[in-house]
Amino acid sequence: MLLTIDVGNTNTVLGVFRGDLLMANWRLTTAREQTVDEYGVLTRNLFSLAGLDRDAIGGVIISSVVPPVNWTLGEMARKYLGKKALFVEPGVKTGMAVLVDNPLEVGADRIVNGVAAFAEYGGPCIVVDFGTAITFDAISAKGEYLGGSIAPGLGISSEALFSRAARLPRVELKDPGKVIGTNTVTHIQAGLYYGAVDMVDGMLARMKAELAAKAGEVEIPVVATGGQAKLVARGSRHIRHTDEFLTLKGLRLIWDKNPDLVKTLVAESRALTPAMPSAKTDAKKESH
Repeated sequence: MLLTIDVGNTNTVLGVFRGDLLMANWRLTTAREQTVDEYGVLTRNLFSLAGLDRDAIGGVIISSVVPPVNWTLGEMARKYLGKKALFVEPGVKTGMAVLVDNPLEVGADRIVNGVAAFAEYGGPCIVVDFGTAITFDAISAKGEYLGGSIAPGLGISSEALFSRAARLPRVELKDPGKVIGTNTVTHIQAGLYYGAVDMVDGMLARMKAELAAKAGEVEIPVVATGGQAKLVARGSRHIRHTDEFLTLKGLRLIWDKNPDLVKTLVAESRALTPAMPSAKTDAKKESH
């Protein structure tokens, strides 16, 4: 089995694959202060609750936009799973050319999303990821990463409003059903929700026009992922596909694209200090 980890600024998502089947997944808060052992105990408990044997994990692949946690997660994989983690970084084959001014500036998760979207929908296509920021990424007909845009996420936009306007109450982010609200709560909900939907649709319309100018009049699918993907997609004129596990699927695909690197990691993992015993191992020892 393969453990995939997507580390974002707000959330960290873990998924366990057996082949191309996602067996289990969890969404956690990204905690920069968390220690190796805290992540290890948490991962072990999650595996136990899902009925998964962590000794069956054959590899770990990580996409991270939060450098301070990289060492911690790498050590967690070594100490608790006995595996050397593969980080998506320069030198790792993705099968996707990155056609921007400085490829090193592009977040690993955006490339991973592009790989998954192109594999699923072909190109050209657009990925919208609703995280701390809302990222828009354009993929060409040849599967090249062309670039994109970054806008403030719904969470930080609403937080800025609530923190700067003392008399405005915090509200649930939802579709109030109409743009013209009749009380303060629905006024705020309408502004946040329809403002986000129309911003996203406006950006997508412009991106589709630019892609069409290069690719001609072709269907350009848009896939959304991230925390508010389904919420915004319900009001969007352009988003037709949502996939909350798009990044995890992309990580699995990239793992499969690097057989030589995986072989090296497996060999290096065998030379590591053995992983801490699992609950099953402890139970066997006690029975004897």
